[in-house]
Amino acid sequence: MNFSGNLKNAMQKGSKQRQLRKPQLQQRPGSEKRLSPKPVFDYPEKKGNNKLLGKIALISGGDSGIGRAVAVLFAKEGADIIVSYLNEHKDAKETAAIVQHTYGRKCTLIPGNLAIEKNCKTVIKKIIREYGRIDILINNAALHYENKKLGDLTTKELFKTFETNIFSFIWLTKAALPYMKKGACIINTSSVTAYRGSAGLIDYAATKGAIVAFTRSLSANLVKKGIRVNGVAPGPVWTPLIASSFSAKRVAKFGSDTPMGRAAEPVEIAPSYLFLASDDSNFITGQFIHPNGGEIING
Repeated sequence: MNFSGNLKNAMQKGSKQRQLRKPQLQQRPGSEKRLSPKPVFDYPEKKGNNKLLGKIALISGGDSGIGRAVAVLFAKEGADIIVSYLNEHKDAKETAAIVQHTYGRKCTLIPGNLAIEKNCKTVIKKIIREYGRIDILINNAALHYENKKLGDLTTKELFKTFETNIFSFIWLTKAALPYMKKGACIINTSSVTAYRGSAGLIDYAATKGAIVAFTRSLSANLVKKGIRVNGVAPGPVWTPLIASSFSAKRVAKFGSDTPMGRAAEPVEIAPSYLFLASDDSNFITGQFIHPNGGEIING
């Protein structure tokens, strides 16, 4: 499959006009295999440079979307990967196959709902039994529900969004920290919506703002222990979350309102995580990178 060609076409279309794709819908949590066009998650022609050689990296929501792109890039750079995911088994197995067979690294899959605290503890216990430590923690799992007005937001949706998007980050990090040594790092996925809000994703944007505050606070708490904590705040990215959350009409136009006129491909977001996970960012903590297609964000 010509992933680079797909991305080149998207970039060319985005530079000439607002990029559109065909309307489509999926049931939650969505499947990468069913998306059209398929997200670009790797540049196979680009070789790794062993920037993460021998590292152990846990990626929540690592089965598809940004998480898959990060898992594949980290494996290319020499890391062994643990993918924590909800129940998207086909996507997860495909990610594992790429990590193992294309890039020759170990990949462990751990399904389970991280919106339940005991499952976060179970994930860490399984990792420590198999690997003995965690060098890189990527808190990335997320969901959102679109509502036209605040009155449409149900309490059930509200709790589920907060439990998945921010509580799981705190629970997973709390369980992992005893096994993270000096030189380890934590990277949290926030969103452009944390900085400029979202009229239709009020609770989601609120969780993403909480992730910014959590990242900055935790970085200050852990700095003397030599553990860096940073984050990535992407703009619109073409992932299964989009087709399983929005109307078909909105999916077709998703990302067309960015200055670049298109949504990002996951492969364009993953290098931000690599930079923050590698020694290239040794003097950086408590900060966010903003790969958002040109939107100016202060913060």
